[in-house]
Amino acid sequence: MRLSAPRIPALRDDQFDADQAELVKPMAETGRVLNIFRTLAHAPKAARAFLAWGGYVLSRRNDLPAREREIVILRTGFLCRSGYEWTQHVEIGLKAGLTDEEIAAIKIGAAAPGWSAADRALILASDELHGDQFITDTTWAALKASFTDKQCMDVVFTAGQYTQVSMMLNSFGVQLDPGQTLDPDLKAG
Repeated sequence: MRLSAPRIPALRDDQFDADQAELVKPMAETGRVLNIFRTLAHAPKAARAFLAWGGYVLSRRNDLPAREREIVILRTGFLCRSGYEWTQHVEIGLKAGLTDEEIAAIKIGAAAPGWSAADRALILASDELHGDQFITDTTWAALKASFTDKQCMDVVFTAGQYTQVSMMLNSFGVQLDPGQTLDPDLKAG
């Protein structure tokens, strides 16, 4: 976590105005409004646009299989040192088929043993997008060996979305939700 306290506090239920309450209503109906959405509720119009694009990235319209999408999200979140993002998506990644060992290896990167060529290409692409906002020809060719043009586009869309998410979480100081524990590799310092 970059900050130990929020710069923009997560709104409590009793602080929502009508527009903010409408924004979080679908989440509240599932029983849980996460701190990211309680924070974004400060800007409901922006949050709605954000949720529309984020909905694409996390949906079946994104042609990356869920497991591969989570590799990109987790690597991007780790590179951005976003403790909140990492914590949320470790759980999602496990549900998508990643193992605890693979999640630990995502922190190491493409040099970790055991990656398939396709997984290694996803990690390299995430690293290059994070470092230079560009995928090199070598890495693009490695992606193309396993993924369609649309899936390669979705790698970029996914890394871009979760870079933005990490920027917001880190800069706004969104804190973990109750019951969550921060990975020690993402503690401030």
